[in-house]
Amino acid sequence: MRPWPRVGNVKQPLKLIWQAFEARFFVVLAVLPFCFRFHSGHRWDLRKTRKRGAAPGASIALPEVKLGLLPGAGGTQRLPRLLGVEAALNMVVSGEAIPSEKLAMLPGQKLFDKIATSAETLAEEALAFARSVTDVRPLPLARDLPCKHPQGDGYFQFARNMVKAMSKNYPAPLKCVDAVAAATKGKFADGLAVERETFANLMLTPESRALQHIFLAERATSKIPDVPADTAQRTIKSVAVIGAGTMGGGIAMNFLNAGIPVKMLEMKQEALDRGIATIRKNYESQLKKGKLKQDKYDQRMALLSTTLRYDELMDADLVIEAVFEEIGVKEAVFKELDRVMKPGAILASNTSTLDLNSIAAFTQRPEDVVGLHFFSPANVMKLLEVVRGAKTSKEVLATVMTLAKKIKKTAVVSGVCDGFIGNRMIEHYGRQAGFLLDEGCTPEQVDKALEKFGFAMGPFRMGDLAGNDIGWAIRKRRYQQHPDMKYSKTADLLCEKGRFGQKTGAGWYDYVPGKRDAIPNAEVVTMIEEHRKSLGLTPRKISDEEIVQRLVFSLVNEAAHILEEGIASKASDIDIVYIFGYGFPPFRGGPMKYADEVGLFNVVQAMRRFAQNPLDDAKFWEPASLLAKLAAAGKTFN
Repeated sequence: MRPWPRVGNVKQPLKLIWQAFEARFFVVLAVLPFCFRFHSGHRWDLRKTRKRGAAPGASIALPEVKLGLLPGAGGTQRLPRLLGVEAALNMVVSGEAIPSEKLAMLPGQKLFDKIATSAETLAEEALAFARSVTDVRPLPLARDLPCKHPQGDGYFQFARNMVKAMSKNYPAPLKCVDAVAAATKGKFADGLAVERETFANLMLTPESRALQHIFLAERATSKIPDVPADTAQRTIKSVAVIGAGTMGGGIAMNFLNAGIPVKMLEMKQEALDRGIATIRKNYESQLKKGKLKQDKYDQRMALLSTTLRYDELMDADLVIEAVFEEIGVKEAVFKELDRVMKPGAILASNTSTLDLNSIAAFTQRPEDVVGLHFFSPANVMKLLEVVRGAKTSKEVLATVMTLAKKIKKTAVVSGVCDGFIGNRMIEHYGRQAGFLLDEGCTPEQVDKALEKFGFAMGPFRMGDLAGNDIGWAIRKRRYQQHPDMKYSKTADLLCEKGRFGQKTGAGWYDYVPGKRDAIPNAEVVTMIEEHRKSLGLTPRKISDEEIVQRLVFSLVNEAAHILEEGIASKASDIDIVYIFGYGFPPFRGGPMKYADEVGLFNVVQAMRRFAQNPLDDAKFWEPASLLAKLAAAGKTFN
C-alpha cells in the first residue's frame, strides 16, 4: 500500500490503513474541538475548553482522513493555530498518531500547556494544574491565534502537488490541504464554513463509504454468531511450529514479535539452520532500517529454540504445522502431534486448501484442531483465515481469535471447503483471466486494467508472485475431481515450459534477479496466440470495463455461494479477506461492498450477458440464489 507523502516538519509515515490508537490524557479546560481516544476507551469532546495537558506516552491524532473525511468541528482550523501550519497539515493529511512528547518539542507550539511527569501522577498533576489557572482570565482562544505560513500559496501548492501524486483515488487528503489552507486565508468563521462544506461533501463520496465500511467490518470479524464474548479460553504461553521454511519462519516471527516463546521443528538440521538464518536476516534487515532496536532483536531471538524431535514439543500450548500441502504429509504430522502433545493443546494447520475435517480426523481430539491459514509473507500480511472444523470447540475458536489480536492479525472465520474463503474465490477470478487470454487479451492488458481499477497487482503478476506451479497442481486435481469445470489451457502451457514465476525468474513475465519488475515476454504472447489459433479462435478487442467486471463479479458470485453455504457468516468478512489478503482496493470497500455500490441488479444483468459468451463458462455465471434474491428485492449484501 502506498503511503501519503510527508509534508512539513513532522516526519511521520502517512499510511493508508489506519491503526487503532489509545491515548492517556489529562485535559484541563482544553480548547481543541476534535476528539481524542483515551486509554479507557471513552471519547471526550474538547470543543469548549481552553487549556491542555497530556500524560507522557499519549498518542495524538486526527484520524478522520482514514475514513475518507476531514477533522470537523474546527479541527482543521484550530490545530494550525496551536501547532503551526506544517505540523498540523501533516497530522490532518495523515491521520497518524504522534506522541505527545514529540509534539510538545515543536518550537512555538501552543497545543500543550503541560506534560505530566508520569501516567501514575496524572490525576494529581491535573488537579494541581487546574488550580494554577483558576484565576487566569481571560483564557486564550485558539481561534484568536495567528495562522500564517511564510510561503503562503506557494507552500500549499507544493503540498497539493505532493498529496495529489500520492493519494490517487482518495479525495479526502487533498481536501484536507484545502481546509488547512483556508485557516490561513481569512477569518476563523470563514475557515469553519469551508471545513463544514467540505466535510459534508466528503461524506457523500463512495470512497468515504468504503473506508467507513472497512473500519466497521474489521472490528466485526471477531463477532462469531454462536460464540459468546464470555466463552472460556485457553492460555497460550508457548508455541511450536512444524516446518522451518519460508512460511514456518514467517509464522514463528509473529509470535516472537509478541513475546511468545517458539520452538521450531524440522526433520534435518540443515533445514533448521536455513530457517533460523532466514529469520535472522529478516530481523537484521529491520535493524538496518531502524525499525527494530538491538535489544528487541536479542529478546526475540532468545525466545526461539529448535528441535528435530516431536517429543520435545509436548509442553507447547499451541502447535502450528506449515509443511508441504499434501494430505499424506499432513496425516503423518497430525498423527505424531496427537501422540506427543499434552491434553488441551491446540493443534493448528496452515493448510490453504485441504479439508480440515479430514486433517482433524487423523487425531483422537478433533475438537482441538483448527485451521490457521497465514498469508505469505506470514510475518507481514495482516490477514489470518481461521478455519473452523465441524468439531472445533468454541473454546479453541475463541482462544485463537484473541491470540490473533495479540500477534496483530485481522482474523476472519471460515468454514471448511476447498480453498476456504479467499482461495476458493480467487480460483474463479483466475479462470476468467485465462478465458480473457483465449478471447484476445494479453497478460499485460488484463493486469493493467485491474491495477487501474485499484488492485495492488493484476492476476498474472499475482500468479508469478505466488508461484504458477501452485495453481497448476490445483488444476490437475480439478481435472480429476471436476472434469466438467472449464479452464483455459494457457496456464498449463506456461508451466510446462517451467515458467513458474518470480522464483524461477520467468512466468507470465520475465524478472531480473533482485527486482520484482514484471517485464513482458514476447514468447509468452506468441504462445498465447498459437494456442488461440489451435482452438480456431479469432481474437477480439476487449475493453478494460469488461475485464474488470468479469474478474470482480466472478469474486462476487462465488462469495454469494460461500454466504449461502455458511462458510462465511457475513459479507463484510469476505470484504476484509480481500482487502487484507488479496490487494483489493480499499477505496472500493471489498468485492461485496463494491457490488452493493454498483447495485446488485446491475451485477446480475452483467452476469447474464457474460453467460451468453460461448467461450466463457455459462454455468458459472448463473447467479447464486442469494445474489438473485437480493437483487430482485433491491437489497444489498451489507
